Amino acid sequence: MKRQKSKPYLWDYDYGKLKKSKEGRIKILERMINYGPGKEKIKLSLVKKYWDKLNLNPKAQRLLELLIWKKPQFSPKNKKLFWPV
Repeated sequence: MKRQKSKPYLWDYDYGKLKKSKEGRIKILERMINYGPGKEKIKLSLVKKYWDKLNLNPKAQRLLELLIWKKPQFSPKNKKLFWPV
């Protein structure tokens, strides 16, 4: 399977079908954040728009919160975590 330059790499979904629905666009955005955008750039407006619906790694989510809003938006639920977040 040859990787296309203009689309994010989705190995288990059809990109054409996903980009037609809102849930699909969210899944594409999650994949771009979690696995790298490839040659495409991630639009900040889309990240802000779908922020509450994105399923991200907690550490990556906190880093993005600091980069986007310059402060953490959400505090950890458990203050005494084994692995510091």
